[in-house]
Amino acid sequence: MKIVSRRYEEADRRALEAGGVHPVLARLYAARRVRSPRELRYDAAGLIPPAALKHADRAARLLADAIAARKKLLIVADYDADGATACALGMRALGAMGARVEYLVPDRFKLGYGLSPELVELAAARAPDLLITVDNGIASIEGVARAKQLGIATLITDHHLPGAALPEADCIVNPNQPGCEFPSKALAGVGVMFYVLLALRAELRERGIFKDENKEPNLAALTPLVALGTVADVVPLDANNRILVAQGLERLRRGRAGAGLAALARAGGRAPAQANCFDLGFVLGPRLNAAGRLADMSLGIECLLADDEARAANCAQELDRLNRERRRIEGEMLEAANAALARLAPQAGASLCLFEPQWHQGVVGLIASRVRERIHRPVFCFSRSSAGELTGSGRSIPGFHLRDALDLVAKRAPGLMRRFGGHAQAAGLTLGEAHLERFARLFEQAADERLPEEARLRVVETDGGLEPSYHSLEVAQLLEAQIWGQGFPPPLFCDTFAVEAQRVVGERHLKLRLRQGERRLEAMRFNALEAAPLPARIRAAYRLAVNEFNGLRRPQVTLEHVEPA
Repeated sequence: MKIVSRRYEEADRRALEAGGVHPVLARLYAARRVRSPRELRYDAAGLIPPAALKHADRAARLLADAIAARKKLLIVADYDADGATACALGMRALGAMGARVEYLVPDRFKLGYGLSPELVELAAARAPDLLITVDNGIASIEGVARAKQLGIATLITDHHLPGAALPEADCIVNPNQPGCEFPSKALAGVGVMFYVLLALRAELRERGIFKDENKEPNLAALTPLVALGTVADVVPLDANNRILVAQGLERLRRGRAGAGLAALARAGGRAPAQANCFDLGFVLGPRLNAAGRLADMSLGIECLLADDEARAANCAQELDRLNRERRRIEGEMLEAANAALARLAPQAGASLCLFEPQWHQGVVGLIASRVRERIHRPVFCFSRSSAGELTGSGRSIPGFHLRDALDLVAKRAPGLMRRFGGHAQAAGLTLGEAHLERFARLFEQAADERLPEEARLRVVETDGGLEPSYHSLEVAQLLEAQIWGQGFPPPLFCDTFAVEAQRVVGERHLKLRLRQGERRLEAMRFNALEAAPLPARIRAAYRLAVNEFNGLRRPQVTLEHVEPA
């Protein structure tokens, strides 16, 4: 592991500070290539216009015509937080625009991912005129073909990377499809759906639908759903996505996010009025995802659609229960993964594939992420599905494009994988159990060829030191209130400390008292007993956070990476 400091242009830091940005934030933002205070004004007017998104206008006309003809629309959702928020967004907005709309979520354990022919058959029983996919569909060539055979139109809204061929849908909206010049390729599935709805509202406005007694829907009221799905799906928070997240967070903090999101926050012990990006990604997101991992994402969607506070609270409490069960299952699976790692030679290859027959299909992605963090290599973890095939979930490291690697494997061994898809850093696939060993060999070959040597060294990027005077509650609260996430990482500082005291709490965490000069700090190091006890002096990469206990809020240092000073 190598700890380095992010570089920034001093001129950018000075310009930000001169524009009224706090000195600590000025340095942090300059290191994230922000050059002007104008870039930190997250007004809705700063969003890229919908007209820039390929086929958004065509989708708007398709939907407007369907609404005018009173056709039946069916949203085909995905079973993660991005898909659930996109579905709830579509249900609320399309309903407000006069559409006859329902939704359908595939059973991940029986039907798998995307608009499969089997799912189309299930959807056909509801007699829809138009299928609208959210957060899926770009790889559903067979499913779209089956829908066409049945006389059902299809609108694909997705953000995943397309394959060599596109489905023959009536319309495809995806910023990553060929020929789309939309400047932000980082939209989540919920972001794509939001843009389609913006285009639809403009189309209906042009047709005069909102005149007289009809009231134009306020799509800004739905940005909390966009914010949650965007952060939970861990897409890069480029400038456009930061605007979407900031708009949604502001409404959540003002109590204008709806009963469901507020209930989810309270179920996680968080106050909606103080919500931040951490809450979206690590409190609300996991509880929503728990429904798709262990049960049926319809529960999560119903929570997001609930307007009655009692119903929202009941849904949120059940989601919280599922999340606790997910954590228990994850802990057991992680023990098995760690035991498997202990039997392997350290850093034996460029990649790793793990399979345990008893692993839960809905949780393998989390295990792949945990193992990736530990060994700093691309990882696939596999479980056995009810159909007798293996379902694999992969996580990658910077410098290695996971979906492109799967595409290379597919070209070298046609038919080996039954399905695959995903992004640069996360992907999934299915294959026959007898083919696992061959896949592991081919994936290792691809990783060895495409993973640069410099990318195999874990590099921890920090924002350098933080002056002791800034280890305050005021600064900690200021940092937490900003928009941070994938591609725009939260602050990580690096300093040298004297360790004055340390003790184990909660069976696996370290609580410490550190000294920096004359200043003493409370600190925590979570899930790190394998490195205990720490030496008397350490160099640590750490986060400055707010610790709240019994109504008292105080600053706390959270150690992320530690080495002897």
